[in-house]
Amino acid sequence: MKQTYKHKSIALLTVILMISILAGCADGNNNVSSNESGNANSPATVKLEKIRYAPLSGASGLAVSFGAEKGFFEEEGLDVEFISTKDPVTGLISGDIDVVDVATTTAIIAAGKGAPIKIVSSMFRTKGPFYLIASSDIKSVEDLKGKKVGIAVNGSGLEVYTRVILQEHGISADDVTLIANGTHQSAYASLETGQVDATIIHEPFASLVEKEGKGKLLATGWDYLPNFHTGVLASRDAFIKEKPELLKKLLRAYFHSQEYAKSHPDEFKAYYLANMDVDAEALDTALERENVLWENNPDVNIDDLNETQRIQKELGFQDEIYDVNAIVDLRYIPTK
Repeated sequence: MKQTYKHKSIALLTVILMISILAGCADGNNNVSSNESGNANSPATVKLEKIRYAPLSGASGLAVSFGAEKGFFEEEGLDVEFISTKDPVTGLISGDIDVVDVATTTAIIAAGKGAPIKIVSSMFRTKGPFYLIASSDIKSVEDLKGKKVGIAVNGSGLEVYTRVILQEHGISADDVTLIANGTHQSAYASLETGQVDATIIHEPFASLVEKEGKGKLLATGWDYLPNFHTGVLASRDAFIKEKPELLKKLLRAYFHSQEYAKSHPDEFKAYYLANMDVDAEALDTALERENVLWENNPDVNIDDLNETQRIQKELGFQDEIYDVNAIVDLRYIPTK
């Protein structure tokens, strides 16, 4: 009897040991499965979708690159290739670019003449952030009669603003010498060197000219043309049809970037100064001045587009007024 009891005890212990081993294996398998599941859902293993986007160059496109650095595009599942181009419409039509920041008038005229593109959103601002600055000896816009005035680029929105400002002060294009002197640093340098007596320009150069004592601000563009629409995002018809979800994601990331930059000014200023050679005090003044323009409203006002065309036509920059309803597609703009 004692021998039998001993055998039964050994057998029972063996069974208990086997159950423990199997239970441990089961727990181990569950843990591996959980970890694998977690890895599958982690950001590192999510496959990002490629999209080619051409933002504005220079300071106007900084909030977008800032947002990319913050990871806002990856959060939308996008692998964005940022493309620099001087001809955004051609890039769209050729298929080299999927979405672009572009002057409103450029998009309207191209689409109106049959280019297979659509305006899909307004940019973060739509009023012209342009300023007429002049050398120190010029006291008013009226003093520009007979002088050389920089218009940035022939036929551009900056030239429109220049001509309208001059007209409002009784000066026609025949009363001055209009010079295509480039934008940003090029325009500022042309004023410094005396190539022009005044120029239309972006910030932060309007603030910089005052800080450095090299000139003065004569006129703020949007005071003269408050409804002239200056910036949109556009995409080609084929991309909109084939990949509407990617377009939605890009627009969400775009406005997320803009809103974050505006609501975190100190962080954005640090990024700005790290990427652009500009005086810190002038930058503070510039951002404060343009805060009112930074609306972050993706909607497109059709009345403003029509008024923009009317002004273009009056100045001879546009042959006809196009039906903007046929070239605007706002189904993909983000909603708050």
